[in-house]
Amino acid sequence: MTRDEAWALVCEWIHNPNLRKHLLAAEAAMRAYARRLGEDEESWGIVGLVHDLDYERCPSQDAGHPFVGVEELRRRGVPEAWCRAIVSHADYSGVPRQSNMEKALYGVDELVGFVIAVALVKPSKSLGEVDMTSVKKKMKDKAFARGVNREDVVRGAEELGVPLDEHIELVINALRGVASQLGL
Repeated sequence: MTRDEAWALVCEWIHNPNLRKHLLAAEAAMRAYARRLGEDEESWGIVGLVHDLDYERCPSQDAGHPFVGVEELRRRGVPEAWCRAIVSHADYSGVPRQSNMEKALYGVDELVGFVIAVALVKPSKSLGEVDMTSVKKKMKDKAFARGVNREDVVRGAEELGVPLDEHIELVINALRGVASQLGL
């Protein structure tokens, strides 16, 4: 699957602009981790782009997320390593994260949303105003972006073997690279 094919699939399955932005953010962060770890940036980016393919149709474990999306990806012949990474990003799947790709997807999934939320409360609503310190400060505020599981953010960095501060910095910098696509 090429990046263009992946984006066409996202546009077919997902109409919510914010969910599309989440996927674009995950793609950017996955590409950044691929560069850092010397992995294939294109495949990692595509995994980030399609990891929540079914979320609009199946927004919960009970509804079948992420299994429905992975079934569609398998039907389209994507590599099993991609499917495994997508399934393993859901703790409830029972699939342990083993590869760097699996760990990176889990590590960036919650954090990209949180960084975007931090940007949206800045006066300029810009990623240019977001830094690691402001993200960590907001992480302590339990009322802020309640839907983001802070433990998952911390666990994601730990599983990658990256200090939390570096993990946050990498994601912020990755998102700055696609800020115009994110409207930030």
